[in-house]
Formats: sequence, C-alpha cells, structure tokens
Amino acid sequence: MAITINIPAEQEQALREIWGDAIDRAAREALLIESYRTGRISLGFLAQLLGLSTSIQAQNWLAQHGVHLSYSQDDLQSDRATLSRLFPDFKP
Repeated sequence: MAITINIPAEQEQALREIWGDAIDRAAREALLIESYRTGRISLGFLAQLLGLSTSIQAQNWLAQHGVHLSYSQDDLQSDRATLSRLFPDFKP
C-alpha cells in the first residue's frame, strides 16, 4: 500500500535533503510512533506492522526512538492488585 503526503515542493526538497533515501522509512516510522502514542494502535499491532515477532521487540524499537510505553496509573493499580492476589505476602 502507498500513502501519499501532500507537502509543498520546496518543503519536500528540504526534507529530501535532510533524509535522502531514508525519507520513506522516516515518514513510516513517524506515522507508526504517532499512532502508538495517541492510542490508535496497540503495542502488539505495532510489532506486527514492524514485522517483529514479539511485543518486547516492539518495546525495544520504541525505546530506540525515544518513545515511552503507554502505561497509565490505572494499569499500575491493576498490576498491583493482580500481584497482591497472586502473591498474598506482596506489600506494594
């Protein structure tokens, strides 16, 4: 699939001077990163789109691109409750 981005010619030229042949990869990665950051795609789907076999590999890819995992306060509370239930001696 091809996605077209309309950019004025002089701005396109400036971007091509910066990115060279890597401009398509940079645009794709920017779209994937923004999609993950805004919650439009999951970590698992990101891994699939990148051709990675695990979510851990996708986490590493995000870290290499300076992106923090989407992990909310609610996620933390849920994890703590699960740990408390599974490990009664666990004291958060």
